[in-house]
Amino acid sequence: MLGCLLRQLVFGLEEIPEEISRAYKGRKSAIGGQGPQISTILKMMQAASAKKRAIICIDGFDECEPEPRVTLLDSLNQILQQSPDTRIFVTGRPHILVEMGKRLTGRVASRLVSTRRGDIIRYIHTRLAADTISDAMDSDLQTDILGKISQDISEMYV
Repeated sequence: MLGCLLRQLVFGLEEIPEEISRAYKGRKSAIGGQGPQISTILKMMQAASAKKRAIICIDGFDECEPEPRVTLLDSLNQILQQSPDTRIFVTGRPHILVEMGKRLTGRVASRLVSTRRGDIIRYIHTRLAADTISDAMDSDLQTDILGKISQDISEMYV
């Protein structure tokens, strides 16, 4: 994930910083073209975010497995410490909020976002009405879909 974030950060720059270019060339010539280590990616992310203000967005953070999530949070904390203009926007279920607050050394502000069943039901009705294959679904299936989705709606925070 850090490698993908780095790629997006670099893509937004007008010019690739020399240290990133050098590190990439060094890894490309390695046997098998191995990717860089986390420490190298973090240095490159700090170099990229130092050139231009960065906002890192991660959706569904709670879906990340616990062990890599801890590594990612620690890495994001390092980025925040070295790049004070960088901001991180994360969505996920409330159960990881405590972990985020602990790993990001108190730099977490959260907002509880509750879903409104009525809004979701209206959206689903609109999508189902726009279905181009009208024979694919009868009213019973449509009722089942609406019932199941409205049961599974959960709270998220950002």
